[in-house]
Amino acid sequence: MPVLRNEWREPLRALRDPLAGEQGRPRSNRDQRRRWRKQTWLGRFVSTYGWRAYALPVLIVVTGIVLYQTITGTAAPASEPTAHGKVEGPPTIGSSGTSIIGAPPRGLTEFDANLPTGILPEGGAFSEAGAKTWHIVPGTTPKVGEGTAKTFTYTVEIEDGVDTGSFGGDEGFARMVTETLSNPKSWIHNPQFAFQRVDATDEGAKPDFRVSLTSPMTVREGCGYEIPLESSCYNPAYGPDAQPRVFINESRWVRGAVPFQGDIGSYRQYLINHEVGHAIGYQHHEPCDENGGLAPVMMQQTFSTADDDASKFDPEYVKADGKTCRFNPWPYPIA
Repeated sequence: MPVLRNEWREPLRALRDPLAGEQGRPRSNRDQRRRWRKQTWLGRFVSTYGWRAYALPVLIVVTGIVLYQTITGTAAPASEPTAHGKVEGPPTIGSSGTSIIGAPPRGLTEFDANLPTGILPEGGAFSEAGAKTWHIVPGTTPKVGEGTAKTFTYTVEIEDGVDTGSFGGDEGFARMVTETLSNPKSWIHNPQFAFQRVDATDEGAKPDFRVSLTSPMTVREGCGYEIPLESSCYNPAYGPDAQPRVFINESRWVRGAVPFQGDIGSYRQYLINHEVGHAIGYQHHEPCDENGGLAPVMMQQTFSTADDDASKFDPEYVKADGKTCRFNPWPYPIA
Protein backbone atom coordinates (compact mmCIF):
# COMPACT_ATOMS: atom_id res chain seq x y z
CA MET A 1 0.00 0.00 0.00
CA PRO A 2 1.50 3.37 -0.99
CA VAL A 3 2.61 5.62 1.80
CA LEU A 4 0.86 8.97 1.94
CA ARG A 5 3.05 12.02 2.47
CA ASN A 6 2.31 14.33 5.35
CA GLU A 7 1.94 17.39 3.12
CA TRP A 8 -1.66 16.51 2.39
CA ARG A 9 -2.64 17.61 5.82
CA GLU A 10 -1.57 21.24 5.08
CA PRO A 11 -4.09 23.62 3.44
CA LEU A 12 -3.46 24.61 -0.18
CA ARG A 13 -2.07 28.14 -0.71
CA ALA A 14 -2.30 30.21 -3.92
CA LEU A 15 0.85 31.96 -5.08
CA ARG A 16 0.67 35.76 -5.22
CA ASP A 17 2.03 35.63 -8.78
CA PRO A 18 1.15 32.38 -10.59
CA LEU A 19 3.67 33.15 -13.29
CA ALA A 20 6.56 33.78 -10.93
CA GLY A 21 9.12 31.16 -10.13
CA GLU A 22 8.71 28.90 -7.14
CA GLN A 23 11.59 30.56 -5.29
CA GLY A 24 12.24 34.20 -4.32
CA ARG A 25 10.03 37.29 -4.52
CA PRO A 26 6.94 37.20 -6.71
CA ARG A 27 7.63 38.78 -10.17
CA SER A 28 6.71 42.42 -10.60
CA ASN A 29 5.72 44.40 -13.76
CA ARG A 30 7.69 47.40 -12.52
CA ASP A 31 10.59 46.77 -14.94
CA GLN A 32 8.19 46.49 -17.88
CA ARG A 33 6.60 49.82 -16.96
CA ARG A 34 10.03 51.45 -16.90
CA ARG A 35 10.80 50.10 -20.39
CA TRP A 36 7.37 51.33 -21.61
CA ARG A 37 8.11 54.85 -20.41
CA LYS A 38 11.48 54.84 -22.16
CA GLN A 39 9.97 53.80 -25.52
CA THR A 40 9.14 56.38 -28.21
CA TRP A 41 5.51 57.10 -29.04
CA LEU A 42 5.93 54.96 -32.16
CA GLY A 43 7.27 52.08 -30.14
CA ARG A 44 4.40 52.30 -27.67
CA PHE A 45 1.95 52.44 -30.63
CA VAL A 46 3.43 49.30 -32.20
CA SER A 47 3.56 47.49 -28.85
CA THR A 48 -0.09 48.23 -28.26
CA TYR A 49 -1.59 47.48 -31.70
CA GLY A 50 0.79 44.91 -33.16
CA TRP A 51 0.25 44.16 -36.89
CA ARG A 52 -2.53 46.72 -37.02
CA ALA A 53 0.09 49.43 -36.57
CA TYR A 54 1.60 48.48 -39.95
CA ALA A 55 -1.75 48.12 -41.76
CA LEU A 56 -3.14 51.48 -40.62
CA PRO A 57 -0.76 53.72 -42.69
CA VAL A 58 -1.54 51.71 -45.81
CA LEU A 59 -5.27 52.12 -45.17
CA ILE A 60 -4.82 55.89 -44.71
CA VAL A 61 -2.94 56.19 -48.04
CA VAL A 62 -5.57 54.17 -49.95
CA THR A 63 -8.39 56.22 -48.43
CA GLY A 64 -6.61 59.43 -49.42
CA ILE A 65 -6.26 58.28 -53.03
CA VAL A 66 -9.93 57.37 -53.25
CA LEU A 67 -10.98 60.74 -51.82
CA TYR A 68 -8.68 62.58 -54.25
CA GLN A 69 -10.07 60.71 -57.24
CA THR A 70 -13.62 61.35 -56.08
CA ILE A 71 -13.03 65.09 -55.73
CA THR A 72 -11.00 65.62 -58.90
CA GLY A 73 -12.79 63.12 -61.15
CA THR A 74 -9.52 61.43 -62.16
CA ALA A 75 -10.72 57.94 -61.42
CA ALA A 76 -11.66 55.77 -64.38
CA PRO A 77 -15.29 56.55 -65.19
CA ALA A 78 -17.81 53.87 -64.50
CA SER A 79 -18.98 52.18 -67.65
CA GLU A 80 -22.49 52.97 -68.80
CA PRO A 81 -24.61 50.85 -71.13
CA THR A 82 -24.02 51.76 -74.75
CA ALA A 83 -27.77 51.59 -75.18
CA HIS A 84 -27.75 54.98 -73.48
CA GLY A 85 -25.59 56.40 -76.23
CA LYS A 86 -22.53 57.06 -74.09
CA VAL A 87 -19.42 57.80 -76.13
CA GLU A 88 -16.98 54.90 -76.47
CA GLY A 89 -13.24 54.70 -75.97
CA PRO A 90 -10.68 57.27 -74.85
CA PRO A 91 -9.76 60.15 -77.14
CA THR A 92 -6.31 60.84 -78.53
CA ILE A 93 -5.96 64.30 -77.05
CA GLY A 94 -3.57 66.55 -78.91
CA SER A 95 -3.17 64.12 -81.77
CA SER A 96 -1.50 65.61 -84.79
CA GLY A 97 -1.93 64.83 -88.44
CA THR A 98 -3.41 66.08 -91.67
CA SER A 99 -6.04 63.41 -92.36
CA ILE A 100 -9.60 64.61 -92.83
CA ILE A 101 -11.91 63.04 -90.25
CA GLY A 102 -15.64 62.68 -90.54
CA ALA A 103 -16.40 62.47 -94.25
CA PRO A 104 -16.95 59.13 -96.02
CA PRO A 105 -13.53 57.59 -96.65
CA ARG A 106 -11.84 58.39 -99.94
CA GLY A 107 -11.52 55.51 -102.37
CA LEU A 108 -14.59 53.68 -101.08
CA THR A 109 -15.73 51.39 -103.90
CA GLU A 110 -18.63 49.42 -102.42
CA PHE A 111 -21.17 52.23 -102.40
CA ASP A 112 -24.64 52.38 -103.90
CA ALA A 113 -25.24 55.93 -105.12
CA ASN A 114 -28.97 55.26 -105.00
CA LEU A 115 -28.93 54.45 -101.31
CA PRO A 116 -31.43 57.03 -100.01
CA THR A 117 -30.20 57.22 -96.44
CA GLY A 118 -27.47 59.81 -97.05
CA ILE A 119 -29.25 61.99 -99.60
CA LEU A 120 -29.90 65.61 -98.64
CA PRO A 121 -33.63 65.99 -97.91
CA GLU A 122 -35.87 68.67 -99.38
CA GLY A 123 -36.10 71.89 -97.41
CA GLY A 124 -35.04 75.49 -97.12
CA ALA A 125 -32.63 77.44 -99.30
CA PHE A 126 -28.90 77.62 -98.60
CA SER A 127 -25.86 79.22 -100.19
CA GLU A 128 -24.36 76.90 -102.80
CA ALA A 129 -20.92 78.52 -102.76
CA GLY A 130 -19.02 81.03 -100.66
CA ALA A 131 -15.79 82.96 -100.93
CA LYS A 132 -13.54 80.35 -99.23
CA THR A 133 -12.69 82.91 -96.59
CA TRP A 134 -14.25 83.24 -93.14
CA HIS A 135 -15.00 85.96 -90.64
CA ILE A 136 -15.01 85.42 -86.89
CA VAL A 137 -18.30 86.04 -85.09
CA PRO A 138 -17.49 88.43 -82.22
CA GLY A 139 -18.00 87.06 -78.74
CA THR A 140 -16.17 85.15 -76.03
CA THR A 141 -17.15 82.86 -73.16
CA PRO A 142 -15.57 81.94 -69.85
CA LYS A 143 -14.05 78.47 -69.59
CA VAL A 144 -16.71 75.75 -69.28
CA GLY A 145 -15.80 72.32 -67.91
CA GLU A 146 -12.95 71.18 -65.68
CA GLY A 147 -10.30 70.59 -68.33
CA THR A 148 -8.08 68.23 -66.31
CA ALA A 149 -6.44 67.13 -69.58
CA LYS A 150 -6.96 70.16 -71.83
CA THR A 151 -8.93 73.37 -72.27
CA PHE A 152 -9.74 73.77 -75.96
CA THR A 153 -10.03 77.28 -77.35
CA TYR A 154 -12.21 77.78 -80.41
CA THR A 155 -13.61 80.49 -82.64
CA VAL A 156 -17.01 80.56 -84.33
CA GLU A 157 -16.75 81.59 -87.98
CA ILE A 158 -18.99 82.08 -91.00
CA GLU A 159 -17.79 81.72 -94.57
CA ASP A 160 -17.99 84.99 -96.44
CA GLY A 161 -20.89 84.85 -98.90
CA VAL A 162 -23.06 82.55 -96.74
CA ASP A 163 -26.45 84.06 -95.91
CA THR A 164 -27.40 83.23 -92.32
CA GLY A 165 -30.57 85.35 -92.21
CA SER A 166 -32.97 82.40 -92.34
CA PHE A 167 -31.67 80.84 -89.11
CA GLY A 168 -30.94 83.74 -86.78
CA GLY A 169 -27.96 85.35 -88.46
CA ASP A 170 -24.32 84.89 -87.56
CA GLU A 171 -25.09 85.33 -83.88
CA GLY A 172 -27.80 82.64 -84.04
CA PHE A 173 -25.27 80.11 -85.34
CA ALA A 174 -22.66 81.18 -82.78
CA ARG A 175 -25.17 80.90 -79.94
CA MET A 176 -26.07 77.34 -80.92
CA VAL A 177 -22.40 76.33 -80.97
CA THR A 178 -21.66 77.96 -77.61
CA GLU A 179 -24.74 76.62 -75.85
CA THR A 180 -24.21 73.11 -77.21
CA LEU A 181 -20.60 72.89 -76.02
CA SER A 182 -21.62 74.35 -72.63
CA ASN A 183 -24.38 71.78 -72.08
CA PRO A 184 -23.70 69.19 -69.32
CA LYS A 185 -24.72 66.46 -71.79
CA SER A 186 -21.97 67.55 -74.17
CA TRP A 187 -18.23 66.86 -73.90
CA ILE A 188 -17.72 68.82 -70.67
CA HIS A 189 -19.47 66.00 -68.79
CA ASN A 190 -16.04 64.38 -69.06
CA PRO A 191 -13.77 66.27 -66.61
CA GLN A 192 -10.88 65.89 -69.05
CA PHE A 193 -12.38 68.54 -71.33
CA ALA A 194 -13.06 72.25 -71.10
CA PHE A 195 -13.91 74.79 -73.80
CA GLN A 196 -13.40 78.50 -74.10
CA ARG A 197 -14.65 80.57 -77.00
CA VAL A 198 -12.31 83.30 -78.20
CA ASP A 199 -12.63 85.87 -80.95
CA ALA A 200 -9.22 87.58 -81.07
CA THR A 201 -6.42 86.50 -83.35
CA ASP A 202 -3.50 87.84 -81.37
CA GLU A 203 -0.02 87.73 -82.85
CA GLY A 204 1.18 84.16 -82.59
CA ALA A 205 -1.96 82.94 -80.80
CA LYS A 206 -4.24 80.51 -82.60
CA PRO A 207 -7.36 78.68 -81.41
CA ASP A 208 -7.26 74.91 -81.12
CA PHE A 209 -9.98 74.69 -83.78
CA ARG A 210 -12.43 76.87 -85.72
CA VAL A 211 -16.11 75.94 -85.90
CA SER A 212 -16.95 77.17 -89.38
CA LEU A 213 -20.35 77.33 -91.06
CA THR A 214 -19.43 76.71 -94.69
CA SER A 215 -21.12 76.44 -98.08
CA PRO A 216 -21.41 72.99 -99.69
CA MET A 217 -18.98 73.77 -102.52
CA THR A 218 -16.25 74.83 -100.10
CA VAL A 219 -16.94 71.84 -97.86
CA ARG A 220 -16.38 69.57 -100.85
CA GLU A 221 -12.91 71.05 -101.14
CA GLY A 222 -12.24 70.85 -97.41
CA CYS A 223 -13.79 67.43 -96.77
CA GLY A 224 -13.72 65.65 -100.13
CA TYR A 225 -16.52 64.65 -102.45
CA GLU A 226 -15.56 61.32 -103.98
CA ILE A 227 -18.86 59.99 -102.65
CA PRO A 228 -21.49 62.48 -103.88
CA LEU A 229 -23.10 63.22 -100.52
CA GLU A 230 -23.19 66.45 -98.55
CA SER A 231 -21.14 65.97 -95.41
CA SER A 232 -19.45 67.86 -92.60
CA CYS A 233 -16.00 67.00 -91.29
CA TYR A 234 -12.95 67.99 -89.28
CA ASN A 235 -9.89 68.98 -91.28
CA PRO A 236 -6.90 69.42 -88.92
CA ALA A 237 -4.79 71.34 -91.46
CA TYR A 238 -6.84 73.23 -94.01
CA GLY A 239 -5.57 75.90 -96.38
CA PRO A 240 -2.17 77.52 -96.78
CA ASP A 241 -2.02 78.28 -93.04
CA ALA A 242 -2.93 74.69 -92.11
CA GLN A 243 -5.78 75.81 -89.85
CA PRO A 244 -7.67 73.16 -87.84
CA ARG A 245 -11.23 73.67 -89.03
CA VAL A 246 -14.52 72.03 -88.07
CA PHE A 247 -16.56 72.26 -91.28
CA ILE A 248 -20.30 72.53 -90.66
CA ASN A 249 -22.04 72.13 -94.00
CA GLU A 250 -24.69 74.84 -94.37
CA SER A 251 -26.90 72.58 -96.49
CA ARG A 252 -27.09 70.10 -93.59
CA TRP A 253 -27.53 72.91 -91.08
CA VAL A 254 -30.60 74.08 -92.99
CA ARG A 255 -32.13 70.75 -94.06
CA GLY A 256 -30.86 68.09 -91.68
CA ALA A 257 -30.59 64.39 -92.59
CA VAL A 258 -33.09 61.65 -93.41
CA PRO A 259 -31.77 59.02 -90.92
CA PHE A 260 -31.78 61.48 -88.02
CA GLN A 261 -35.42 61.40 -87.00
CA GLY A 262 -35.24 64.23 -84.47
CA ASP A 263 -36.05 67.91 -84.97
CA ILE A 264 -33.64 70.24 -86.80
CA GLY A 265 -32.40 71.76 -83.52
CA SER A 266 -31.35 68.35 -82.22
CA TYR A 267 -29.66 67.57 -85.51
CA ARG A 268 -27.65 70.80 -85.32
CA GLN A 269 -26.54 69.86 -81.81
CA TYR A 270 -25.49 66.47 -83.16
CA LEU A 271 -23.46 68.09 -85.95
CA ILE A 272 -21.57 70.26 -83.48
CA ASN A 273 -20.92 67.48 -80.97
CA HIS A 274 -19.89 64.95 -83.61
CA GLU A 275 -17.43 67.12 -85.52
CA VAL A 276 -16.01 68.73 -82.38
CA GLY A 277 -15.61 65.18 -81.06
CA HIS A 278 -13.19 64.57 -83.91
CA ALA A 279 -11.41 67.84 -83.13
CA ILE A 280 -10.79 66.92 -79.48
CA GLY A 281 -9.41 63.48 -80.26
CA TYR A 282 -12.16 60.97 -81.13
CA GLN A 283 -10.76 59.93 -84.47
CA HIS A 284 -12.96 56.98 -85.36
CA HIS A 285 -16.65 56.40 -85.93
CA GLU A 286 -18.70 54.01 -83.84
CA PRO A 287 -21.38 51.48 -84.73
CA CYS A 288 -24.78 50.95 -83.16
CA ASP A 289 -24.00 48.75 -80.18
CA GLU A 290 -27.46 47.69 -79.02
CA ASN A 291 -30.45 47.30 -81.29
CA GLY A 292 -33.05 49.94 -80.37
CA GLY A 293 -30.67 51.88 -78.13
CA LEU A 294 -29.48 55.45 -78.56
CA ALA A 295 -26.90 55.90 -81.29
CA PRO A 296 -23.42 56.91 -80.11
CA VAL A 297 -22.75 60.54 -80.98
CA MET A 298 -19.68 59.40 -82.91
CA MET A 299 -21.84 57.29 -85.21
CA GLN A 300 -22.34 58.89 -88.65
CA GLN A 301 -26.01 59.64 -88.05
CA THR A 302 -26.10 61.97 -91.05
CA PHE A 303 -25.79 58.89 -93.26
CA SER A 304 -27.46 56.17 -91.19
CA THR A 305 -28.34 54.93 -87.72
CA ALA A 306 -28.34 51.30 -88.93
CA ASP A 307 -25.13 49.30 -89.01
CA ASP A 308 -26.07 47.56 -92.26
CA ASP A 309 -26.19 50.90 -94.08
CA ALA A 310 -23.35 52.53 -92.12
CA SER A 311 -21.03 49.67 -93.04
CA LYS A 312 -21.27 50.84 -96.65
CA PHE A 313 -19.97 54.29 -95.64
CA ASP A 314 -17.42 53.22 -93.05
CA PRO A 315 -16.53 49.54 -93.58
CA GLU A 316 -13.35 49.77 -91.49
CA TYR A 317 -15.18 50.47 -88.22
CA VAL A 318 -18.78 49.41 -88.83
CA LYS A 319 -19.85 45.88 -89.68
CA ALA A 320 -23.25 44.81 -90.99
CA ASP A 321 -24.96 43.11 -88.04
CA GLY A 322 -28.64 44.07 -88.35
CA LYS A 323 -28.61 46.56 -85.47
CA THR A 324 -30.43 49.88 -85.72
CA CYS A 325 -30.20 52.68 -83.17
CA ARG A 326 -32.31 55.73 -82.38
CA PHE A 327 -31.01 59.23 -83.11
CA ASN A 328 -28.99 60.93 -80.38
CA PRO A 329 -27.29 64.35 -80.42
CA TRP A 330 -25.29 64.05 -77.17
CA PRO A 331 -22.06 62.37 -76.01
CA TYR A 332 -23.60 61.85 -72.55
CA PRO A 333 -27.38 61.90 -73.06
CA ILE A 334 -28.25 60.82 -69.49
CA ALA A 335 -25.91 63.30 -67.76
